[in-house]
Amino acid sequence: MEIDNLNKTNFTKIIDNQEVSLFNLTNKNGFICQITNFGARIVSFIIPVGTSGIDVVLGYDSIEEYQNDDYYLGVVAGRYANRIANGKFILDAKEYSLFVNNGPNTLHGGQKGFDKVVWNARPFLNENNEEALELSYLSIDGEEGFPGNLKVNVTYTLTNKNEIKIDYSAETDAKTVLNLTNHAYFNLKGAGEGTITSHDLSLNADYFTPTDAGAIPTGEIRSVSNTPMDFRIARKIGERINDDYVELIQGIGYDHNWVLNKESNALSHVATVSEASTGIQLNVFTTEPGVQFYSGNYLNIKKGKYAKSYPTRSGFCLETQHFPDSPNHEDFPSTVLNPNETYTQTTIYQFEVK
Repeated sequence: MEIDNLNKTNFTKIIDNQEVSLFNLTNKNGFICQITNFGARIVSFIIPVGTSGIDVVLGYDSIEEYQNDDYYLGVVAGRYANRIANGKFILDAKEYSLFVNNGPNTLHGGQKGFDKVVWNARPFLNENNEEALELSYLSIDGEEGFPGNLKVNVTYTLTNKNEIKIDYSAETDAKTVLNLTNHAYFNLKGAGEGTITSHDLSLNADYFTPTDAGAIPTGEIRSVSNTPMDFRIARKIGERINDDYVELIQGIGYDHNWVLNKESNALSHVATVSEASTGIQLNVFTTEPGVQFYSGNYLNIKKGKYAKSYPTRSGFCLETQHFPDSPNHEDFPSTVLNPNETYTQTTIYQFEVK
C-alpha cells in the first residue's frame, strides 16, 4: 500500500460532550503513528518500506466503527487490564464488586473501561524535538466499581529510533488497584495481509501463569520447559499453536501471561517478533513484570482499515502488564496503588526493517 494517513474527518466527533479527533505523529525517518483520544487508541503505525509503506496495526477507518468495537483494538485498557475473577476483590477487608463483562469475570475495566472514554489530548514536541501526545483522564471514585478518584496520564512518543514509547502515570486519593496496558494488534506483514502464524517470536520468560477455562490464573507459576509455551528461543507462532496442550485448547491458541525474567522495574528487552517476508522486526521493552501474548484467536472482523478483513489469528498482542487477577493472588506482584504514591510504567515498541 502507498503511505496514506487515514481521513481525519472520519475521526472528528463529539462523544460524551467531548471532542474526539485523530492525531498524527511523524519522525525524521518517515514513520507515522496515528492515535485517537477515544480510548487512547493506536489507530495506525506505518513503516516506510521502499517507496511504499506497511501499516502494521489493525484498526478501523472511522470513529463510529471504533465505538462498536468489541476487540479492544489499540486501546489503553484499564482500570484493570486483563481479568479479575468473578468481578470481585478485597482491599483492607472490604469487598469491591465490579461490572462483569466476560462470562463471570471482569475484563479490561468493565462495561465502560478506559477504552470507551474520551481522553484530554495535548500534542507537543519533547526535548529531543520528537512528536508526542499526552492523554489524560480522571476516573471518578466508584467508576465501574473501583475505589478512588484516579488521575491517569498516558504519553505516546514517536521517537527518531522508530519507537512507539508509552509512558504511563497515575495517582489516586484512595487505596485502589491498577493495571494498565496497550492492546494494539500487530501484523508485521501489514494489517489485513493474512495471519501472524509465520511470525517468529521470542519471549524472555522462563515461566507463565496457567489459567482455568475462563482464562483466570490458577495461581500456579509453571515452567515453560518442555511445553508449547517455550519461546525462549525464537520460533514461529504457528509451530505449536494447535498442540494437544490444555492451555492452548482452552484458549484456542495463545492468550496467557508470561512471567518475565526480570527482578526489578528497570526498562528491559522482553520480546522480539519478526516476519521474514517483509523484513520487519518488533522489539518490546518494558518496566512491567509480565506480558500477555495473545495470538488473536477470537478475531473475526469483516471490515477493518482499507476494506481489509481481520480473521482469526490475523493480529497478535504483546500486552505488557502486571499479572491477571493479581488482587486475588497475594503471591503475584502487587497492583495496589496508595494515596501519595505515583504509578509509573514505560513500554516501548521498537521497529526496524532488516
